[in-house]
Amino acid sequence: MATILLAEDEKQIADMIAFKLTNSGHLVIRAHDGEQAIKLARATPPDLIMLDAMMPGLTGFEVLRQLKSDATLRSVPVIMVTAKGHERDVLNGLRGGAVDYVVKPFSLKELAARVELALEKEVPPTTL
Repeated sequence: MATILLAEDEKQIADMIAFKLTNSGHLVIRAHDGEQAIKLARATPPDLIMLDAMMPGLTGFEVLRQLKSDATLRSVPVIMVTAKGHERDVLNGLRGGAVDYVVKPFSLKELAARVELALEKEVPPTTL
């Protein structure tokens, strides 16, 4: 069982993802905006973080930058899950340190498989 921090401001999407991951045996902690995601991650570093790009306050990309500049959190794998599917957005996420980038709408089965793969990989620290 892994602890997964899910930062998603759309309740329906957060509910679906949390339901799928909980049924897969994971503990899901939810954040509704970027600031809350950073606070929760720093309080108890999770095994994986899932970030929406478009959230109130800090965007997922800003959260990703802060996570990857934090010595305690930089090795935690991050999956971006967002409607921002332009090539530049995907490249910004991956270059920023995300291990995966999933564009909405998505398959819950595929997302769960990507989560399992990210949890299996040892993520090298990102150098900024």
